[in-house]
Amino acid sequence: MFIRKTQAQKRNAGGYYYTYRLVESQRIKNKVRQRTLLNLGTDFYLPKEQWPILTKRIQEILGGQQSILEIDCNIEKLARGIASRILVQQQEHDVDSETDYREVNIDSLVMNRSRSVGCEHVTLEALRFLGLDSKLEELGFTRPQVALAIGTVIARACHPASERETHRWLQDQSGLGELIGHDFEQSSLYKLYQVSDLLLKKKSAIEQHLYKKERNLFALQETITLYDLTNTYFEGQCLGNNLAKRGHSKEKRTDCPLVTLGLVLDSSGFPKRSHVYEGNVSEAATLSEMIHGLQQKGTSEQQNPTVVMDAGIATQENIDWLNAHGYPYLVVSRKRHREFDASKSTIVKQDAECTVKAQKVIDEETGETLLYCHSSQREKKELAIGHRFSTRFEDALQSLHDGLSIKKRLKKYEKVVEKIGRLKQQFSKASKLYVVTVTKNERNGNASKITWQRKQAPDTTDTYPGVYCLRTSQTGWDESTLWKTYTMLTDLEAVFRSLKSELGLRPVHHQTADRVSGHLFITLLGYHLVHVIRCQLKSHDIHDSWATLRNILLPHSRITVSMQCKNNETIHIRKSTHPEPEQQKIYSLLNLKNHPGNVEKTIIQTKVKM
Repeated sequence: MFIRKTQAQKRNAGGYYYTYRLVESQRIKNKVRQRTLLNLGTDFYLPKEQWPILTKRIQEILGGQQSILEIDCNIEKLARGIASRILVQQQEHDVDSETDYREVNIDSLVMNRSRSVGCEHVTLEALRFLGLDSKLEELGFTRPQVALAIGTVIARACHPASERETHRWLQDQSGLGELIGHDFEQSSLYKLYQVSDLLLKKKSAIEQHLYKKERNLFALQETITLYDLTNTYFEGQCLGNNLAKRGHSKEKRTDCPLVTLGLVLDSSGFPKRSHVYEGNVSEAATLSEMIHGLQQKGTSEQQNPTVVMDAGIATQENIDWLNAHGYPYLVVSRKRHREFDASKSTIVKQDAECTVKAQKVIDEETGETLLYCHSSQREKKELAIGHRFSTRFEDALQSLHDGLSIKKRLKKYEKVVEKIGRLKQQFSKASKLYVVTVTKNERNGNASKITWQRKQAPDTTDTYPGVYCLRTSQTGWDESTLWKTYTMLTDLEAVFRSLKSELGLRPVHHQTADRVSGHLFITLLGYHLVHVIRCQLKSHDIHDSWATLRNILLPHSRITVSMQCKNNETIHIRKSTHPEPEQQKIYSLLNLKNHPGNVEKTIIQTKVKM
């Protein structure tokens, strides 16, 4: 076995290039012939002086032998990859029609090339369930591009990381290539970036296809639309990226430029539309662009869906826009004034941890329905926060008072009053509940005493703890329906948490705007697969997070078992390990087979003497 370097002429551009082949000599009767075992391509990178080491190691792997000498890591990796490709070419699939008994050398048993397939198996079937592979072909993707697109999306769900790490994972750790019939070891990182760009170009068509498919598969009613924004941060300065802007970071990363993702979901948590904005975009300014046109012509709904959003987006300008375009809405009110009459309220939630009461009021000026909600859990939280800040305010005043009699501490009356003003600004909510008095010593102009007294609680309900207000144009809904619809916003927050913590949305390492948008879109495609899987499992009362499900599935692997037989043959069998009970349960609930991939058997004639 040896490597042959061959010069070939370029067809169109002219000139020459070199290709490499793995060749084996065979004696047929009195003649010696050479046959090509494998075309190594034009990117074969190993120096010529190391070719004999490589070919010898390939022969050892095919013969089921361990190397006596220590082999360089790169050569070992290359040898295993080439040997695997040779075995794939010569293998027989699903050879189980008759029992195959062999007499083997137990000591020659070798197990290698372990690749994870559990998480890949589940997400791949979800991708096919949504018809994403067929849609990509319809959009003009070639077969290799479809395979790379499947690889990059499934990698984002199973092993969220940068594109560079995704490329390494697909080549060295994942068995996804075996499940879809594609050799990722022959795919360059550049091709992975190219596919990311292609996916972004077809973003609108892909999003429409996925949501339409999800509506049909899960019988979704398009009656509720949830809208919110989140942001994530960049690694680096991103000076040439017009999306990277400084703004309010929801992850407290004020040291980094940001990018913002706007997301529209239905009430079941399936994404309808997404858009990437600059990091300093105003939440309120994005609504019309994202919501307008969601109600497609020809759909069966008679009216536009009800839009649910939080106070950050619910400006009066946006409310007027929704009214003008016929969109009902349910939003968190920006009103500071709180009204609540427990005697006129209705219990909308009650359990051991929390009781929520709601009072519906019609606003005579606007005709809107106002829903004042009181949460016992929220009241405890607000009171605890208020107590904490009151304690800090009092401790700061006490420290200032004690310093009046200590050398080199603040004493001048005007400076003390100024300092108290700053404390009131720092603890604005707590300071409103206190009357602070500073006594002045007329002889030296210093402050001699600081006293404070907590005000008596006001008779009004303006500061009623635990109360928040919702406003809506839906006049016919009862208190329970309004409150439960509003709580769907927590599902949207859960989606953002999943995108960031489970699917690698943060941080962003790309420096160009298109690559940033592509990275975020691939993450969102991964979320589509994850949400389909979780919805199917929830119907069987499995409510685990994706992180938990992924950890259960990842250990399921495919391995190659090699053994030397008494008749001088080496048999290589590649198959999936038997699933663990938890893995088997998930496969069963999703109606998937327990052993991903085919059983493959390859027989190699060897000269090993037993």
